[in-house]
Amino acid sequence: MAEPKRAIFASGCFWGTEYHFQRAPGVLSTRVGYTGGHKPNPTYRDVCSGTTGHAEAVEVYYDPEKTTYEALARLFFETHDPTQVNRQGPDVGEQYRSAIFYLDEEQKEVAERLIRILREKGYDVATEVTPASTFWPAESYHQKYYEATGKTPYCHVYTKRF
Repeated sequence: MAEPKRAIFASGCFWGTEYHFQRAPGVLSTRVGYTGGHKPNPTYRDVCSGTTGHAEAVEVYYDPEKTTYEALARLFFETHDPTQVNRQGPDVGEQYRSAIFYLDEEQKEVAERLIRILREKGYDVATEVTPASTFWPAESYHQKYYEATGKTPYCHVYTKRF
């Protein structure tokens, strides 16, 4: 197996985002957490206060021999509404923003190209494309939430866009 690669996506409630990435071919592991803000070691309560600048995000490790960053980024855009600003369905707040936290120039270029494609198709994409910063893992009860509870996402529905 090739060296695993890493990606970080934020698309509303991290439970639903993780749910879809866990099921994607080539994904080795996922972890929910917080990134993009200024407070070190934030808690869920801190992030929900709206004062940390963090987004709820998912860190994805994948096998580059079985999938690509582009395939994962397309899944990201097709499992949430990238036109919404600071919300996803009933979840409202800066922590629910649509964002790609890129780890290198290749990831940035893929994200920007996919946004251009979606805009050409008429989508008013609000997704931020931002350099990755520290990823702070969320509390253990948030990890693999839907797998643990047997529930399914309420605001992350697959919609073909490409």
